[in-house]
Amino acid sequence: MYKCKIVAEMSANHNGSLKTAVDTIRAAKRAGADAIKIQTYTADTITLDCSCPEFMAQGLWEGTRLYDLYKQAYTPWEWHEEIFRVAREEGLECFSTPFDKTAVDLLQSLDNPIYKIASFEITDIPLIEYAAQKMRPMVISTGIATEGDIRLAVETCRAVGNNDITLLKCTSSYPAPIEEANLCMIKNLAERFKVKSGLSDHTIGSVSSIVAVTQGATMIEKHFIIDRSIGGPDASFSMNEQEFTQMVKDIRMAEASIGYVSYELTDKMKSGRKFCRSLYVAENMKVGEIITEQNIRSVRPGFGLHPKYLKGILGKRVNQNLKKGMRFALEFVDC
Repeated sequence: MYKCKIVAEMSANHNGSLKTAVDTIRAAKRAGADAIKIQTYTADTITLDCSCPEFMAQGLWEGTRLYDLYKQAYTPWEWHEEIFRVAREEGLECFSTPFDKTAVDLLQSLDNPIYKIASFEITDIPLIEYAAQKMRPMVISTGIATEGDIRLAVETCRAVGNNDITLLKCTSSYPAPIEEANLCMIKNLAERFKVKSGLSDHTIGSVSSIVAVTQGATMIEKHFIIDRSIGGPDASFSMNEQEFTQMVKDIRMAEASIGYVSYELTDKMKSGRKFCRSLYVAENMKVGEIITEQNIRSVRPGFGLHPKYLKGILGKRVNQNLKKGMRFALEFVDC
């Protein structure tokens, strides 16, 4: 059975502390994550130090300059080596989202195994091309993308020979309303663009992530924090260790419940067939008596004649005396 990759997104949830970042990695491992993801940028590589209205954050962070938000939320580049080391020590895959070419260069020096492109960077074709040229798997979120944006991003990867592409359905709201999750897109993304697909989940709770598995998700990404009380830009829509642990268990159970297409009977199913319907003698009958729906009935258990024969024998006569409770057989019918 294929298991989807469950990714704990640390994002800004280190809250400016390397110790918290390390503790978060270890907590993610305990919670059952397969991978930990970080983000590689500085305020200067992602935006401008500018106070114009266009450079103000919206939604959860409304009223904050983008530059100030990213300055608070970024993961210091000097931490990256230690973060990758600890993750590997814990047996977790560690990868990152780069936001410019210098971030890709840093991540290459750390043998970053996957490049994740954030929703708002899906139009940054030069960045996608540069990352794809490293010939590592590409994961691209589609939160604000048109179909044309997605197609161009996928074609950019393929143009440089990189065909290992995963598109993540994403709703770029923080938190995202569950009624806007639109999880049926997961299957459509895979079929339309001939790629793997999954979910970057910003909803509260685990319902969307669990349902995503039934839609064929090969990767599920969820924001993770050791304790929401420490605060931070992403704390309010991040799962703590207990919640993430339960989500992982539920996802694995959902995967197990999906199973595979087969019409072969398991041993339990074969055993259960003894309780299916079959034809039995329901009343004592004498030789020559006419078969009716009252004296020959389809009942449980299933050791008698198949019920499909009932219509054909009604109105005919039995050729011997029969006792109530006998399994009916075709040789009892007077032809």
